[in-house]
Amino acid sequence: MQDNPIDGRIDRRKLLKGTAALGLVGIAGCADDEPDDTGDDDAGDDAGDDAGDEDAGDEGTVIRWHAGGTGGTYFPLSGELEGILEDVTPHAVEVSSTGASVENVGSLGNGDADFALIQNDIAYFARNGTGLEAFEGAPIENLRGVATLYPETIHIITDPDSEIESLADLEGAAVNTGDLGSGTQVNALQILESVAGLTPDDFDEQNTDFTQAADQIRDGDVDAAFVVGGWPVGAVEELATTADIEILSLSEEEREAARADASWFADDTIPAGTYEGVDEDVDTVSVQAMIATREEYDADIVEEVSEAIFENVDRLSIKTEFISFESAQDGMSIELHEGAARYFE
Repeated sequence: MQDNPIDGRIDRRKLLKGTAALGLVGIAGCADDEPDDTGDDDAGDDAGDDAGDEDAGDEGTVIRWHAGGTGGTYFPLSGELEGILEDVTPHAVEVSSTGASVENVGSLGNGDADFALIQNDIAYFARNGTGLEAFEGAPIENLRGVATLYPETIHIITDPDSEIESLADLEGAAVNTGDLGSGTQVNALQILESVAGLTPDDFDEQNTDFTQAADQIRDGDVDAAFVVGGWPVGAVEELATTADIEILSLSEEEREAARADASWFADDTIPAGTYEGVDEDVDTVSVQAMIATREEYDADIVEEVSEAIFENVDRLSIKTEFISFESAQDGMSIELHEGAARYFE
């Protein structure tokens, strides 16, 4: 395990009641249509041993790639990566829409996914069995890193009629914190407690994906919604073209409080004009998006996938200002997979 500056100083026991109730999607086996992840050390061994069993022809295999919701950045970016991989390697890629980071970690843990996009903070919690109640005492020991990609910016979308001017104003409000158990919910609850001292008991917590959250803002069903993704996020772009929105700008003191309790947060800015009607820079914080895989997955394929992506970043149209070979290990919070290490090191 490589040394890592990330620590878990924030008290997440109160903050993550919703996540704990759900548990890690799949590990708890609480949904009939989700994988029955156990988090055991060898949970993905059988699936990993058959990494090449699904034949894509011409000595290729079918790579199961888990992304996120269709209204975020993970899904369209994964589609572009799919195009590159299918063009320059013999492999076929199946991209699945999911609940994103926390769910994806579970899918890697039991071998239902081969690669997935996750947040670097969630990766650290999952690998070390800490930080979130869903992972306490049940680390995802086969979780391995491939590359970091771009900052995932915390958007706090508000209804202009709600007169919300700070995080403290969310007390008693209806707040969508993202899909239940998602990385977005984790980050939202971290920030609300760290900065404003608010727990889910202090506001009306709603949990949906980004697209539904945007609908709730448009319809006046919530006062605020957290969206975590590389700007511009599709669901927010679409919302801004059909309704007036505001994005809450965090003060220097608020950003400092968030960073003090969760050191994986970094200062970030959403530039003016990114979204229609948002004409001033928005100061906020971000985490880092990354590609992860599982330890037992074929090292040659991981190396091949790493090379194919980072030798062809010029073919991407999403987050191109951030994704590069030179920055691909910035913020890496877990051990690299052997195949990724061959390529990057």
